[in-house]
Amino acid sequence: MRYSIIVPVFNRPDEVDELLESLTHQTFRDFEVVIVEDGSSIPCKEVCQKYEQTLDIKYFEKQNSGPGQSRNYGAERAKGDFLLILDSDVVLPEGYLMAIEDDLNHEDADAFGGPDAAHPSFTDTQKAISYSMTSFFTTGGIRGGKKKLDKFYPRSFNMGIRKEVYERLGGFSKMRFGEDIDFSIRIFKAGCRCRLFPEAWVWHKRRTDFRKFWRQVYNSGIARINLFKKYPESLKLVHLLPAVFVLGVAFLLIVFLIGLATYCYGEYKLSNWAWDCATIPMGIIYKGQLTMIWALVPLILYSAIISIDSAILNKSLKVGLLSIPAAFVQLGGYGCGFLSAWWKRCVCGKDEFQAYEKTFYK
Repeated sequence: MRYSIIVPVFNRPDEVDELLESLTHQTFRDFEVVIVEDGSSIPCKEVCQKYEQTLDIKYFEKQNSGPGQSRNYGAERAKGDFLLILDSDVVLPEGYLMAIEDDLNHEDADAFGGPDAAHPSFTDTQKAISYSMTSFFTTGGIRGGKKKLDKFYPRSFNMGIRKEVYERLGGFSKMRFGEDIDFSIRIFKAGCRCRLFPEAWVWHKRRTDFRKFWRQVYNSGIARINLFKKYPESLKLVHLLPAVFVLGVAFLLIVFLIGLATYCYGEYKLSNWAWDCATIPMGIIYKGQLTMIWALVPLILYSAIISIDSAILNKSLKVGLLSIPAAFVQLGGYGCGFLSAWWKRCVCGKDEFQAYEKTFYK
């Protein structure tokens, strides 16, 4: 067996159906599918049974323990030379496995990963969220998609690894969030060859609304600090950008409020006929107006760049407009999680933690 595709699932039978359907169209056929039901209350067993005649599929049920441990559970029961780790909310183009096979035949690797994209059938909100997670104007530029000089760290929505290496490294850790980056760091520390396969991309649905998206990226910000405490060298300057963004937006909002207060004070004084001359309150009003404008211009310019770029890429003005809140949620959620974890772990000395653990998938 060449490949074992391992998919942990939690209450997502419809998404599993779409993923399995896309697997039936793969041009490369030497693979098995290992579905691990992670304590779901809405199982996908019947969905998997529907594909037993067209796919080599194995279905397992277990108590909930999180995606990392569920992947380990599936890996123990997999037969492939390579393990392909996918999230349940991805859909594969028909050439996905062939692209992996071609890349491995061209240059061998111990571990690898590929980028993601938005499918035309995704909702406008999903497309906006996908844009915010992959755009150069957010932090998407560091996630992969093109070959870069820096190391590529595979993510669990689209990750491949030689089974022997997986077993030697002990698979995923017990971290609830950031476990894929933790695994990638250990892959590099073990001296393994890890590469980006640009043509092995997937359609990735991610979250379906901004509330769920906030939870996801907030936990990612926390996970970055948890990883920093384990591997101090893993924290790069680029990881600080969302926190800088949050502090910058907070600063601009404070400046705006100061300008608003100044403007209102000038208006109040202008209406007070006790003043002998209106030039002083008018000066205060103009100062307040200029301060508010100065505070809003950077936010308006950034929003315009995001909206225009996304609208062009997605060929939709609506997606472009939705990309503005998506970008602010992506950077703001990650930055807030990062700052919260930095304060609690690096200043207050708290142990590893995460937020939204029980409600993350709801």
